[in-house]
Amino acid sequence: MIFDSGQQRTQQRRERINSPTHPQYAKTVYAGVLGKLIGVYLGRPVENWSHEQIVQEFGEIRYYVHEQRDRRLIITDDDISGTLIFLRALQDYGYDQNIQPKDIGQTWLNYLIEEKTILWWGGLGNSTEHTAYLRLKSGIQAPQSGSATLNSKIISEQIGAQIFIDGWGLICPGDPRLAAEFARKAASVSHDGEAIYGAQVVAAMVAEAFVESDIDRLLDTGVSVIPPDCEVRKLIDDIREWHIHDKDWRRSLALLHSHYGYDKYKGQCHLIPNHGLIILSLLHGAGDFDESMMIVNTSGWDTDCNSGNVGAILGVRNGLEAFNKQDWRGPVADRLYLPSADPGRSITDAVRESVEVINAGLKIKGEPGVSPKNGARFHFGFAGSVQGFRAQNPESGSVEHGFWNDDESLPGLKLRREAHSLNPLRVATPTFIPPDTKDMVTGYVLVACPTLYSGHQVEVDLRAIGKAKGRLFIECYDAADETQRFEGTEFTVDDQSLQTIEWVIPDTQGYPIHHIGIELEEGELFLERMDWKNIPSTSWPPVEGTMWYRAWANALDRFAPIRDRYEYLAMNSGTGFLAQGHREWKDYRVSCRVTPRMAESGGIAVRYQGTRRYYAFLFGAPGEVRLEKALDGVTSLARVSFPWKPFEDYEVSVEVVGNKLRLFIDGELILQASDEDDPLESGAFAFAVTSGCLGAGTPRIEPL
Repeated sequence: MIFDSGQQRTQQRRERINSPTHPQYAKTVYAGVLGKLIGVYLGRPVENWSHEQIVQEFGEIRYYVHEQRDRRLIITDDDISGTLIFLRALQDYGYDQNIQPKDIGQTWLNYLIEEKTILWWGGLGNSTEHTAYLRLKSGIQAPQSGSATLNSKIISEQIGAQIFIDGWGLICPGDPRLAAEFARKAASVSHDGEAIYGAQVVAAMVAEAFVESDIDRLLDTGVSVIPPDCEVRKLIDDIREWHIHDKDWRRSLALLHSHYGYDKYKGQCHLIPNHGLIILSLLHGAGDFDESMMIVNTSGWDTDCNSGNVGAILGVRNGLEAFNKQDWRGPVADRLYLPSADPGRSITDAVRESVEVINAGLKIKGEPGVSPKNGARFHFGFAGSVQGFRAQNPESGSVEHGFWNDDESLPGLKLRREAHSLNPLRVATPTFIPPDTKDMVTGYVLVACPTLYSGHQVEVDLRAIGKAKGRLFIECYDAADETQRFEGTEFTVDDQSLQTIEWVIPDTQGYPIHHIGIELEEGELFLERMDWKNIPSTSWPPVEGTMWYRAWANALDRFAPIRDRYEYLAMNSGTGFLAQGHREWKDYRVSCRVTPRMAESGGIAVRYQGTRRYYAFLFGAPGEVRLEKALDGVTSLARVSFPWKPFEDYEVSVEVVGNKLRLFIDGELILQASDEDDPLESGAFAFAVTSGCLGAGTPRIEPL
């Protein structure tokens, strides 16, 4: 077979990278995730602006403009949340390449909190995704939930499928056919027709960008996975033809407006015009990240969506070098939010989420996953990564990614205190909603639990250049929703030696911890690892202020604490939850006073992984308590007689160890059972109530 030089380079690159076991795969996924984030954050402040408005206000958008718009840079956004959360369908369904649309639809139901997380909740027949969610909720499975037959051609061909799709390309390096097949299934949960074709093109280009750098060949790959007579194909062909004859992107944009503008398509945000901007910016940007970002954002329309897709494609194509012309990464610092009904992962970062994507790519091929530095929460394993750590007082010093003694097998953070500084350097990363974000209003609610609690044991691996002195610290909210600070014991680290610092997080009296960090008194430190894995021994008393209340993932119609009680946990219809904790929690005991009021059922859920995956001990029918398991439907595992009375208080303890579950009421063992059939191995805990109201006291957790 004869190749031209470009084909030869592509073939060589394909042989190197098209396996997820190749070391370059992980680095490229991280670059793709960063490209997605940067694109979304860049485009969000001018979302839905016209090209003319943008030119009048900014000329060209060549860097972040959030400050000019008095906006935050790091925000909740459906483009980011949907992309990474819906990909969890693979984890929940055994990393099966043959996963079905109905499984991905079930993932929607599990992780979405209605009217709060991930989606634009614009109403039935207006928001495509909200419409699809209501179909799913009513029992209509995917792909019927997103079909044009059910939802109309106009509603089903809006932009949403495309904006959530990059992750399916990231798990298929060099395999655009598989990426397009995943994309078809994922997109069909909510969309149909041209919207699915657009999603398939984007996913295929992301996958092919691992092995192909030529933009025209990437586009050839994209159109190869869709019907030749569809409108997306005609759109792409037209833009490519315009580009051949005229290299001025503004004139191509004018032609796009003339032939495929918003006036040609009904609905809130149709796929076709916006897909055109993705293609236009890739062609006229010629693979350059900065130039393509300028074009796609200056062009207007759905800027954060289009910019996010272009960023993911070019992040994969160009690697981390894509972001080197100017400081795209510094302001982002890897930060992102993923609000969902799995609240312990809402406060996260690009490194942690890239590892999740990488492991999905590995496991669908039957390969074992990766676990950098034994699964440490903060391992800084990618070049330039900081995982949210920033200097709180940059005038006192700096923090940057580096390698110990230039050994690339030992990545970490370098903390340097300026010798002339009068104050210690403070470097910290968020563990809950940060103070500068607590008043964020974006349309997408930041539902989150803290990642760090009182009673957690934190481990930190440190080295020093010379001799360094410092201490760990946490910051949490207080009764006025302001910040209070707790400090650990001062430590000293000697030259070259690796020292592990351990700190049991003190009792914050129920107030959520929003940062953990290091205060450097003198010298230079190298932070190699920070981690906490144990289940804390802690409680959640009602206290003053509002941030403790927001530290619960609230999937109820009403949650009203009064004095020392969680007085009203109410759900008007269906089952609601008030969740706390983390998916990695395994064996523990939850104890709490529970008051069954007027409800079909209510009690405590454990191993909670979302609103459709949990165990629940419930006060059910009069004179009965039961144990239910939710996993692709609800099944009864056990039930026993117990003479409970409405509006009476009961001291309840629930224990879960391995596949064994036990319920104690007022100190007496009432019910125990084992789950031998696909047991849920870990998860948070939650109050659960179905069609009614439940009361509770202060919950407490302890490891078993």
